Amino acid sequence: MSQDERCPLAIVILNYRTPGMVIDCLHTLADQVAPQERVVIVDNQSGDDSVERIAEALSGNGWGSWARLVEAGGNHGFSAGNNVGILAIDAETYFLLNSDTLVRPGAMEGLREAVAKHPEVCLFSPRLEWPDGKPQHSVFRDHSPWSELDHAAATGPLSKILRRWAVSPPLVDYPVPFAWASFAAIVIRREVFEKIGLMDEGYFLYFEDIDFCRRARLAGFDSLYWPDAHVVHLRGGSGPVKESQAARKRLPKYYWASRSRILAKSYGHGGLLSANLMWMLGRSISWCRELVRHKRPHLCEHEGRDIWHNFKKPVDPKEGWRGDFPPRV
Repeated sequence: MSQDERCPLAIVILNYRTPGMVIDCLHTLADQVAPQERVVIVDNQSGDDSVERIAEALSGNGWGSWARLVEAGGNHGFSAGNNVGILAIDAETYFLLNSDTLVRPGAMEGLREAVAKHPEVCLFSPRLEWPDGKPQHSVFRDHSPWSELDHAAATGPLSKILRRWAVSPPLVDYPVPFAWASFAAIVIRREVFEKIGLMDEGYFLYFEDIDFCRRARLAGFDSLYWPDAHVVHLRGGSGPVKESQAARKRLPKYYWASRSRILAKSYGHGGLLSANLMWMLGRSISWCRELVRHKRPHLCEHEGRDIWHNFKKPVDPKEGWRGDFPPRV
């Protein structure tokens, strides 16, 4: 296939200082990439030996016929890096993959089947799972002021009342539409980018997947969770947030900036204020429970202060991706 031809499917893998993970991911793709499909690996200015190691793997394993490496020229975040990869190749459908993923045998065929079987659907989320096969939550409901109340309170009876607003719905093993899906692995048809543009670069990391899916949904595009395609998500390549949340440590500022941005874009500045006030109400409930039962807080350090990060100006109109699609080839 020549450089000027449009391929049926392009896989975009974003790397930031995880060359070993990228190479492991490519090994799982090597026998699954169809003749006309291509893989673009974007290095987000790792500043280590990523470029050399990935280039050596492409050459040494004979992957150069279907995979190539592109250097982003800077690290401007998850959205920006993926946009570089999308713009680097002309395709009918794009499959965005984290570097910390392993594509199970048959997953690519399953996704091709989904795309062919459901021409009315434009976003497909495969099943994410742990290496032992246990499923992860990969499709979700929108964040809202009510979900902020539930998150901060973490109280069983209240969670039952608010279950329709819970961000993580029950896991299922059959296709269902979703409000948003993890962009650790997501298939997106070209027409979505043509209509709504690329990913919002105002997010450095986190919540950009919610934003993109929301924009796509408002533009009339349907989505579908496709559990027949299995992708292992190791959760170790994107950043320290998951580990910090588990240890209840303070989260980086970019996480809170992204949270403020998505809530303000979804509900307006008043909605962001409402979400923060609902969080404070929920925190008062969980604080009382902790006081009585001598329990350790379930929230991260300084969370009550950090939810106000970027509150005054959560969305700067000068920020974010404002370019056009189709890509420059």
